[in-house]
Amino acid sequence: MTTALITGASAGLGAAYARELAATGHDLVLVARSEDRLRQLAQELRAAHGIRTEVLVADLADRDDLEQVAQRIRGDGECGEVDLLVNNAGFGLNSAFLESEIAAEENLLDVLCRAVLVLSHAAGNAMKARGRGGILNVASVAGFVAVGTYSAAKAWVTVFTESLAAELGSYGVAVSAVCPGFTHTEFHERAQMNMSALPQWLWLDAQDVVRTSLQDLRRFRPISVPGAAYRVLVAAIGLPPRTLMAQASSALARRRRLA
Repeated sequence: MTTALITGASAGLGAAYARELAATGHDLVLVARSEDRLRQLAQELRAAHGIRTEVLVADLADRDDLEQVAQRIRGDGECGEVDLLVNNAGFGLNSAFLESEIAAEENLLDVLCRAVLVLSHAAGNAMKARGRGGILNVASVAGFVAVGTYSAAKAWVTVFTESLAAELGSYGVAVSAVCPGFTHTEFHERAQMNMSALPQWLWLDAQDVVRTSLQDLRRFRPISVPGAAYRVLVAAIGLPPRTLMAQASSALARRRRLA
């Protein structure tokens, strides 16, 4: 058996990764802030699939908590060495940058970027030494456009992952960034975003996202974009430089203010 460590495992895509990996025989190290939900999920997956589980309660914006998770990745616990790291933890802010409290923006940056950096460093070094392993970072199609700090953070995750994939690929370590579009999870509800006007064809199924991304990771693809519609969209918006997209967004905003 191999062991996967999943951050943000208590809900949404994190829980979907946990269920898929448990069903395919992986032992799991489940990381999140919600201890009750983590333990409930761990018990469910042990009973259903006969796997081993560990629960790590951690707030990845807290540097001490983050270091505890990094130490688990570097070391060996009840479930053995970590063979697969899924950096999934994240959240969104339902406000424009200048309308947000700066503490909230810093918290978002810590979870979406710094935690990915620290945990990928721990996993990358351990896996490089063993000559095997995988790192899957959850980014977003939002990272291909300039729409606030969430998209900026996800753009960083995508480019960072591409760089790390080039660095580790020759050592037998697969690294991939999955860039899903709108996906049926608790993400938007937690961010208090009303998504009722979004057409149904734009929504992805969480299980499909998980399976596509894991398949692409096994194929050593640095970028995974689940869903045909989003692959077409990314190909289209990926043509102009991001600076031009930002300029276009700024010009549109100015016209709206003047209208």
